Amino acid sequence: MIEIKLKDGSIMNAEKGSSIIEVAEKLSSGLARVATCAKVNGEVKDLRCKLEENCELNILTFDSDDIDGKKAYWHTTSHIMAQAVKRLFPSAKFAIGPSIDNGFYYDFDIEKPFTDDDKAKIEVEMKKIIKEDLKIERFSLPKKEALELMRDEPYKQELINELPEGEEISFYKQGDFVDLCAGPHLMSTGKVKAVKILTSSGAYWRGNEKNKMLQRIYAISYPKVSQLEEYLNLIEEAKKRDHRKLGKELGLFMIAPEGPGFPFFLPKGMNLRNALEDFWKKTHTENGYVEIKTPIMLNEELWHQSGHWDHYKDNMYTTKIDDVDFGIKPMNCPGGMIVYKNDMHSYRDLPIRAGELGLVHRHEKSGELNGLFRVRCFTQDDAHIFCTPKQIEPEISNLMKFINKVYSEVFGFEYSVELSTRPDDSMGSNEQWELAEGTLKKVLEKLEIPYELNEGDGAFYGPKIDFHIKDCLGRSWQCGTIQLDFQMPERFDLNYIGEDGEKHRPVMLHRVIFGSVERFIGIITEHFAGAFPTWLAPVQVRVLSIADSHIEYAKKIKNELIKQGIRVELDSREEKIGYKIREAQLQKIPYMLIIGDKEVEANAVGVRSRKDGDIGQMPAQDFIQKIKEEIESFQR
Repeated sequence: MIEIKLKDGSIMNAEKGSSIIEVAEKLSSGLARVATCAKVNGEVKDLRCKLEENCELNILTFDSDDIDGKKAYWHTTSHIMAQAVKRLFPSAKFAIGPSIDNGFYYDFDIEKPFTDDDKAKIEVEMKKIIKEDLKIERFSLPKKEALELMRDEPYKQELINELPEGEEISFYKQGDFVDLCAGPHLMSTGKVKAVKILTSSGAYWRGNEKNKMLQRIYAISYPKVSQLEEYLNLIEEAKKRDHRKLGKELGLFMIAPEGPGFPFFLPKGMNLRNALEDFWKKTHTENGYVEIKTPIMLNEELWHQSGHWDHYKDNMYTTKIDDVDFGIKPMNCPGGMIVYKNDMHSYRDLPIRAGELGLVHRHEKSGELNGLFRVRCFTQDDAHIFCTPKQIEPEISNLMKFINKVYSEVFGFEYSVELSTRPDDSMGSNEQWELAEGTLKKVLEKLEIPYELNEGDGAFYGPKIDFHIKDCLGRSWQCGTIQLDFQMPERFDLNYIGEDGEKHRPVMLHRVIFGSVERFIGIITEHFAGAFPTWLAPVQVRVLSIADSHIEYAKKIKNELIKQGIRVELDSREEKIGYKIREAQLQKIPYMLIIGDKEVEANAVGVRSRKDGDIGQMPAQDFIQKIKEEIESFQR
């Protein structure tokens, strides 16, 4: 017998060699029916996995908080889709079909792109396979036999050839379909209930434009039809909120063919951006930061010194100046090192909190570019904090509170926290990494902040705390990060004079809140559906004159608003007032001021709110006071 510790801390006994699905059956037939995979000692395992020794077991379902429960469900459905394609298009060659954060895809080598009619037929065939409730079986083969089994599948053979000699290679079989796969998978195709093919596109094999273009089909599946319907409604809402669509309609930004991946910000977009950056500068000043600006281009040797060259060289833009190789910066960190080294510092100077809205460039593949979400130049709201070892904990604690204020209080975001630990390509000693990781854990636990552990995903120079904000559609975006770094100060020989009069090495904290200003603008555009809070709105007020005789007074109101720092437009066109109001509403402007005879006579304005509709007439100065108070309080 073996002892199995369950998620709730209880212990159950089971026969040695029992499979996870057998254990699930003993616990509850209902649990076994909806189980998708499990974690054994924290490692994802197939339900068919045999338990040979004492362990911790967490059986996952589609509805588990752990995303791996959904991923096993979606991965199984990707195999169902591949089987459907094989039945309908026997000559198709198969590449890979992983689960992703929302659903799954499969890449196929096929003579011509899939049409809408093709996709409809595939979806029908998938439903047939589900109804057949085919048993899903796992088996493994030696490499030679695996290659023979996949003799007609060149992409599978390429993957097999990359595996180590002597390794047993895993396959999954359902009916007449067999696929190379490590799993995990459901027990049968009938466990999937509701499926929908979403879209298709071209995709280079392994993401390399030098390779053949394949056809990728994206799809989604759920255990309940109602869940699928809810998701499809969410997609429709997301389309309405698409920042690329709203960016064009609201005149915020554009991407020109002359600069793919390099966004142009238009006047209204600059209003929005400036408001965001002004907020950044104000709050950083209040939190004890100084602002710096470092060059966009520095010599290549610096990037070798920092270690960034080894990690970013393939995505860096380079040039020569006076026969010296230069790199356009993909990160702001090395510039911050040079600024610190410009002066000798005492322990009394620390912590030094240096913030920078720094423009960086990274070469992204053309197929991965996506509005403001994936660009080739963007502004990181970096800050580098240089502190003594004793100051690490209070500084991280202050950062957590600062970030919480921005996300929760100002923008109204819910967020989750993830602690990412040492990656395989890290630099530095075990002792430094253990100290750094332990410090971050200690601060999170002291502040009673729940977090997920993300093993092996830290920066190459240190562990990090990542912040994932959740928008109004429930989508998660990784934006903020706090990274604890002992390595860069060592590489750049940074020092401060301690209380003992000797040189000491400072510790460095890297952090961003927005992450990328451009990407954050894209996120909040979709989050607010373009209806930005008044303090952030590109145009806060539009003055609407009813007739030509009201234009002079309308101009007077506009000028007074400008003097008070309010972003305002005047619509004095010869159009009906109803038409002007509708246009202002479509532009999602927070306030409209209607100017007619009564308003001119009373030195007043007729106020219409985007949120509350017609508010009525009020003295012009009262409205100015009202909107200024709203802006200053950052009402959402």
